[in-house]
Amino acid sequence: MLTDPFGRQIDYIRISVTDRCDFRCVYCMAEEMTFLPKSELLTLEELEIVCRTFMEMGTRKIRLTGGEPLVRRNIMQLIRALGAEAKAGALDEVTITTNGSQLTKMAQQLAEAGVTRLNVSLDTLDADKFTLITRWGKLQTVLDGMAAAQDAGLAIKVNVVALKGVNEDELGDMVRWCGHHGYDMTIIEVMPMGDIGNETRVDQYLPVSVVRSRLAQEFTLTDSPYQSAGPARYVTVEETGQRLGFITPMTHNFCESCNRVRMTCTGQLYMCLGQDDNASLSTALRAGGVPALKDAIIEAIARKPKGHDFMISRRQTSAPVGRHMNVTGG
Repeated sequence: MLTDPFGRQIDYIRISVTDRCDFRCVYCMAEEMTFLPKSELLTLEELEIVCRTFMEMGTRKIRLTGGEPLVRRNIMQLIRALGAEAKAGALDEVTITTNGSQLTKMAQQLAEAGVTRLNVSLDTLDADKFTLITRWGKLQTVLDGMAAAQDAGLAIKVNVVALKGVNEDELGDMVRWCGHHGYDMTIIEVMPMGDIGNETRVDQYLPVSVVRSRLAQEFTLTDSPYQSAGPARYVTVEETGQRLGFITPMTHNFCESCNRVRMTCTGQLYMCLGQDDNASLSTALRAGGVPALKDAIIEAIARKPKGHDFMISRRQTSAPVGRHMNVTGG
């Protein structure tokens, strides 16, 4: 097993397979983005080598992210390879974080490949507001995709970023809607990553502690012992029977139990989402093959920090982490 300097076992990797996305969500990126040239990305074959190397070193969970992972050309090649490992028991699960735009045409393929669970980013059920948040997205396309995924037998968890003055008045309605459809739900605080244009993080930031307090006036929230591979802390919504998670990087960080690292589509391994220190796995792989890749991973894990330094303040004029979320992956 890979173990960091603080005794945490690292058995979970999130891999961004592309920085490209067909949405431009206001908390994730600017509307006018410059994406990486395809020549800088790891090939699908290289991504598979990295995944298999991590598996040899104790990784049990792999999440594919983006950008929007399902817009990468031929991505099913990688998904089928990893799904076969999950079917064989070599991985606990292969999951995907998606905006849902491609699910209508791809849900059945994902289920057949061995994916059992999806995280779908969905911040509102209001069509006009959805377009406002995503800039380019259409709500009905996502809802149709989620229905197709559920019909294919995929479990769905809805990820909602709490945005002050944007969706805070409908979070209770979203809890009910998720309960009606059998979806679990997680509410996430805005994270200060990358320049997002004219908006500021302070204007967007809504503490999840406030959200939970408000929801507790509408629902019976019972603390749950359930733990996912990620950082959410869960309650059971007694009125719906579904789980509701809270991810609070700002008001209460989850670093003490962090079991994750993240790799970008160019092969940069970030040991912490909220720090800039990284290791170039692509350089190691291309220069020395799998042995060099393993050495680079071990050296990187030995530098994993105790926690992040996220901060949101009106006195802070730039994001503490310069890269956008779509670069590192969710």
